[in-house]
Amino acid sequence: MAPKIILDCDPGHDDAMAILLAGRHTELLGITAVSGNAPLEMTAPNALLVAQLLDLDVPVHAGADRPLLAPPRHAAEIHGETGLDGPERPALERDLDSHDAVQFIIDTVRSTNDVWLVPVGPLTNIALAFRQAPDIVDRLAGISIMGGSATVGNVTATAEFNVWADPDAARIVFEAGAETLRMAGLNLTHQFYVDRDTISAMRAPGNIAGNFGADLFDFYLTSSEARTGRDQVPLHDPCAVLAVTHPELFEFGNRHVSVETSGDVTRGMTVVDERGFGEAPYNCEVEYEIDRDAAMAIFLETVATY
Repeated sequence: MAPKIILDCDPGHDDAMAILLAGRHTELLGITAVSGNAPLEMTAPNALLVAQLLDLDVPVHAGADRPLLAPPRHAAEIHGETGLDGPERPALERDLDSHDAVQFIIDTVRSTNDVWLVPVGPLTNIALAFRQAPDIVDRLAGISIMGGSATVGNVTATAEFNVWADPDAARIVFEAGAETLRMAGLNLTHQFYVDRDTISAMRAPGNIAGNFGADLFDFYLTSSEARTGRDQVPLHDPCAVLAVTHPELFEFGNRHVSVETSGDVTRGMTVVDERGFGEAPYNCEVEYEIDRDAAMAIFLETVATY
């Protein structure tokens, strides 16, 4: 039976591919948008656009337009001003189902057993839902996050973008006491990369999803190459979906993870306790390895199904 998920995202090139995977491998209960890679006035329409292109009959809800405490920060240098720069954008023919993603999350988890929350952007919507309705935490099947890192960051030396953008929300989620919390951090997602060969393979089926995705990653790879000099770009967000749908692809380690909210040089850092001893019980299944070849085969096969 396919896992039931709510995908919380800030599209974002890799978010679009997370939606694509979720549309085929999960019972996708809804998509919720948050400010992150771009402002909410772009990420919510972007989520709608991807659902429309993929012909996914799922509700899409707009959520938080800024972090809990920090000013909003975006990633135009990576994703462009729209968040999905690259392809030609078709006219949007769908409307948002609501502007209250938080209430949608609360109502859905209360009315549906064993829901997975899969947040692949800043954790603002999830934290607000937990603050307003702490009872939903115990009803979840689990939480699968793309964010953080067991090693280095990307926005700063220590912080990954999604956690750095709203570390106060991330701390709430990591400390909520969910029975299962999985973290696909940068140490993992950089193993699951797209290169020029991958983009060619995405185009091979000749379908809308493949061509749109290839155009997205032409832009994404080029912008990343200009910043890093590397000829590959991580496919971050799909890892959080695959960790729910295909956990056998991953090597997990039980760890205690804390979120730094105020350090001068460590704000937004996910502090992973690797000591193997101490009083803090583990609160997170940290992902350390992914079978890249098997995961990429699933991804490309899924692209071809649309």
